[in-house]
Amino acid sequence: MKRFMDVLISFLLTLILSPVTLLTAIMIRLAMGAPILFKQQRPGINGKPFELYKFRTMTDATDRKGRLLNDEQRLTRLGSFLRKYSLDELPQLFNVLKGDMSLVGPRPLLMEYLTLYNEEQRMRHMVRPGMTGWAQVNGRNAITWEEKFTLDSWYVKNQSLLLDCKILFLTTIKVLKKEGIHSQDSVSMMKFTGSKEVL
Repeated sequence: MKRFMDVLISFLLTLILSPVTLLTAIMIRLAMGAPILFKQQRPGINGKPFELYKFRTMTDATDRKGRLLNDEQRLTRLGSFLRKYSLDELPQLFNVLKGDMSLVGPRPLLMEYLTLYNEEQRMRHMVRPGMTGWAQVNGRNAITWEEKFTLDSWYVKNQSLLLDCKILFLTTIKVLKKEGIHSQDSVSMMKFTGSKEVL
């Protein structure tokens, strides 16, 4: 039922939001040039890698030594707007249709984090990663990594279609209120470097 709901809802959203998706793509192309999409390998269910799609929100600006500038300097005004309303996440509907992701589940993080998780934190990979999740409606980027992983583990242990519906509803409210988009210290979540006890 969960997979059926994922395919049905993501297909309908793809159709309904196609004008928004097309307009967003055009705006990115005009403001930042190519590429329009940001693609990155992320761990899916059981840690199996897949290619995540997002709309590009940052430039590739570098310093004199060729190193990328920090996120605050590379994030464009358009990119900030897209993040504020989660429009940069729209291409992930195709990830859901492909079966790489679910509408609801722990957010797919970086491949390099796989070796840093403790036993409890690894539970997040027992299910498909989601476009939104329990951690996203309970703080998103405004909470610590440990709090986020605790919420992810709770979701894995308590997942149900009713809970998924609740999370989707709360996500809509969060997006409209623009809550928890940034962490306390950065426009993006600070990198995870491991908890105190890593098993």
